[in-house]
Amino acid sequence: SVLPTRHPTMQRGVTEALCTHMAGEANASPLSIPSFSYQMKVKVLSRNPDDYVRETKLDIQRVPRNYDPTLHPFELSREYTRALNATKLERVFAKPFLASLDGHRDGVNCMAKHTKSLSTFLSGSCDGEVAIMWNLTKHECVRTLQAHEGFVRGMVVRYCGTSFFTVGDDKTIKQWKMEAPGYGEEEEPLNTILGKTVFTGLDHHWQEGVFATCGQQVDIWDEQRSSPIRSFTWGVESFSSIRFNPVETEILASCASDRSIVLYDMRESAPLKKVIMTMRSNTLCWNPMEAYYFTCSNEDYNLYTYDMRYLDQPVTVHMDHVSAVLDVDYSPTGREFVSASFDKTIRIFPKDVGHSREVYHTKRMQHVICVKWSSDNKYVLSGSDEMNIRLWKAYAAEKLGVLAPRERQAINYNQKLKEKFQHHPQIRRISHHRHLPKSIYHQTKELRIMKEARRRKERNVRKHSRPGTVPVVSEKEKHVVTVVK
Repeated sequence: SVLPTRHPTMQRGVTEALCTHMAGEANASPLSIPSFSYQMKVKVLSRNPDDYVRETKLDIQRVPRNYDPTLHPFELSREYTRALNATKLERVFAKPFLASLDGHRDGVNCMAKHTKSLSTFLSGSCDGEVAIMWNLTKHECVRTLQAHEGFVRGMVVRYCGTSFFTVGDDKTIKQWKMEAPGYGEEEEPLNTILGKTVFTGLDHHWQEGVFATCGQQVDIWDEQRSSPIRSFTWGVESFSSIRFNPVETEILASCASDRSIVLYDMRESAPLKKVIMTMRSNTLCWNPMEAYYFTCSNEDYNLYTYDMRYLDQPVTVHMDHVSAVLDVDYSPTGREFVSASFDKTIRIFPKDVGHSREVYHTKRMQHVICVKWSSDNKYVLSGSDEMNIRLWKAYAAEKLGVLAPRERQAINYNQKLKEKFQHHPQIRRISHHRHLPKSIYHQTKELRIMKEARRRKERNVRKHSRPGTVPVVSEKEKHVVTVVK
């Protein structure tokens, strides 16, 4: 009989087994040989030793896993529980405040980051004192000097890090050596320029020996000359802040007293264009990774991110502060920025999100005037009215120091779980909850009621008016008056 097998080798093996059985039956009994019908299917297991064999005995034992979801019916519930626990632990270990740097005798008015050193930091106060070379690793002031009479309005470190510039109410621009003077030597500036008016802002070019100041006008200076090489005016009484673009280094922008933000090109003889808003902007900061974007801090409690090519309306309106926003600074990655406000808090915003992800405050911190994000993307520094500089973690629950490989893997795994389940109601509520001072909580609630009342009034007016007579104005368009070119 023909055996119903598929493989010739299998057929030969079955045939030999059948013949042996038949021979045994023939020897045992003279009865007729019965007919047999076999159907066999053999599955061969094949595994790659590299998938489960350790290279050394110190390696973690590898366990083969089948990713078929039907074999793991409770995997989703287990991951949700882990994500919930990770979210709760993140809030438990969220302790952002690190240190308070004491040393100033008046409110801290401006700060500057060193361009070559992560641990070196500069600050200026309202009494003309510049406390230079804060050593952030040791939390101590290394050197102090009396720079100006009156407020120190601005300070910036030269792009190569060998010196720094300061401006003050005494109408002077001074250049100082970064290194401390030798034993017995007096502290003297390298260069002093006497201006005609008070300087209110200062910034240095990112690649050349050129810096810009603002006051009654915007001046571009060469380090080797005592008079400006170019001046810009546009019918404005005064300017409060000026910043060079870190990507397109010939572009700079300033905030003016007529509620406008003015853009300049050093290669042109006149300003490029300006956008006039409903309220005045205090400072602005360029995105260090995207050349066209900048964010300004405004008196109407909001921050606005603009694309310099399209100034008709802001890209994003960032709303969470309950008082005037005084300063803003971007992280070196360009994904987030930190803001300082008159409401005694600092907030961290993602660049394309309208609400903050973190709010930092202490009982003793007063109006926050200036803020900086460290160049290693790990810390935030804030200067306030009560003469203190505070050091914060940029990520409140981040563990500082050296991490073991398995610890880093666990942190990354928990982070991915939180991202996967971030929109679940309970996880979202826990991750977004922040404790606020009672005054800020009530002011936030009051502002929300006022905003909803304005929206309801606009809807009612539009509902009871002739169609088309009351246009629909978006939240972004409300804050821009006009764009002048």
